[in-house]
Amino acid sequence: MPEILVDKLTHTFGKGGPNPLTVLEDINLKFESGSFCSIVGTSGCGKSTLLKMMAGLFEPSDGQMTLDGDIIRGTDRRRGMVFQQDAVFPWMTVSRNISYGPRLRGASREEQAEIETKWVDMVGLKGFEDRWPRELSGGMRKRVDIGRVYANDPDVLLMDEPFGALDAQTKERMQADLLETWRQSKKTVIFVTHDLEEAIFLSDKIIVMSARPGRIRHIEEVSLPRPRTDEMRLTDEFIQIKRKLWAMLEH
Repeated sequence: MPEILVDKLTHTFGKGGPNPLTVLEDINLKFESGSFCSIVGTSGCGKSTLLKMMAGLFEPSDGQMTLDGDIIRGTDRRRGMVFQQDAVFPWMTVSRNISYGPRLRGASREEQAEIETKWVDMVGLKGFEDRWPRELSGGMRKRVDIGRVYANDPDVLLMDEPFGALDAQTKERMQADLLETWRQSKKTVIFVTHDLEEAIFLSDKIIVMSARPGRIRHIEEVSLPRPRTDEMRLTDEFIQIKRKLWAMLEH
């Protein structure tokens, strides 16, 4: 069964009011277990709204989403969300930030220590365990965000332009690190981005949305071999995919 199934989903803000705004219309998608999928589209097409509904932050006007057959209603630890803006707690060290979810669930000190050690290392922050967020760069704070979500052991990781505010060099390094973490964890990842190169480099599948109201215009299967390397960004296949998707977004 697909990890997440989106069935005939439409969403209208202000439905029933004087100025309704339909942002998504008749969305049908499936995200298979363990896959890495990206969603791209112009600003205002509803891609972040779609992701937030997958997280359970609010419900669609019509249609539904299911996770392994269960209708998604509200948030739970099976779906973890990483936003573009930092969500790191400034009053906690790196380690304490990462173990926040398990600590809330009542994990023992020994379990917390194991989780901190594992995910501090997995997201490349070994040696920074006791640092405060104010002592970290933007890229390092984003690593804390990702580590904290992974440490809560969700089935699905939802990422809303998580690297959008980073410089190009840091972004590329974070992309490579994210792929390695994903390879080891085998989680399902759904990733929203404006950056076509980022989507191609990361994904098994890219969903292209039309302008508002957002509909599914095209689904691109990315056949680039894994593991992905930076050199792939210069290959003919990579560039051809980018040209194809760019033309769709342009029109």
